[in-house]
Amino acid sequence: MDVELLAFDSMGVRSMCTFVDTGDLRVIIDPGVSLAPRRFGLPPHRLELEMLERLAKIITEKATISDVIIITHYHYDHHDLGDIIPLEIYDKKVVLIKDPKSNINRSQGDFRAPLFLGIIKEKAQKVEVADGRSFQIGKTKIEFSKAVFHGSSSLLGYVIEVMVEADGDRIIHTSDVQGPIYEDQMEFLLNKKPRLIIVDGPMVYMLGYRYSYENLESSMRNLSKLLEGGVEELIIDHHFLRDKRYSQYMKSLEEAFPGAKICTAAEYMGKEVELLEARRRELYGQGSSRVD
Repeated sequence: MDVELLAFDSMGVRSMCTFVDTGDLRVIIDPGVSLAPRRFGLPPHRLELEMLERLAKIITEKATISDVIIITHYHYDHHDLGDIIPLEIYDKKVVLIKDPKSNINRSQGDFRAPLFLGIIKEKAQKVEVADGRSFQIGKTKIEFSKAVFHGSSSLLGYVIEVMVEADGDRIIHTSDVQGPIYEDQMEFLLNKKPRLIIVDGPMVYMLGYRYSYENLESSMRNLSKLLEGGVEELIIDHHFLRDKRYSQYMKSLEEAFPGAKICTAAEYMGKEVELLEARRRELYGQGSSRVD
């Protein structure tokens, strides 16, 4: 099974877009990409805008050749309304989605999900609610968790975790669990015993504000549990990479589990880590042009 991490925060954008080729099925998870509209009181830097455009093209190319498109929730770094990713990617595709009516917060349930689904329903071959379900397509199995919190509460809604399995190999994409923090976010990950997990990690950049120290402790404890459970490769990215302090927490895991591969999405793909959002203030300080 070939796993390509197309766009992640370690690559300079907000995204968790992942492409999986099992040999007889091509799957793309969360084909969306965005930037923080404001960070440190500043709009996106020119370098961020350039990276956004570059990675959006890659997502579009891979989505176009995919058989299945998965949407784990309705935030704009995980799906797109045609602003930067063309809606033609959904043409004649099987689209597996987070339930738009159950376990969903108001902004997604009343506005974002209906708007998105109204646009793609005439394009897709079929659209299926995926929460808690399993789909067998050829030799590939795609299984979903029940809906779990997007982070520490239902304020930001719910997400579904995704497992792709083929030829005895299993990988899991957690979507936005911001940790994992809680046992119910961990249940699917531990029970399925995947070889590789792609997790969004603790929201260090909001530490002490929208993300408590207790949340951080729980997250680090649960990441350790995943490694103790036999996960061979753990990719931690997305929320985790919005703060330069991520490396000190990553190092503590690497020291505790020297036999495991623990890395960012960029490193997994053999690229340099580019913390463009976390370095936005520095980028402007270097005298590069400001884009409002």
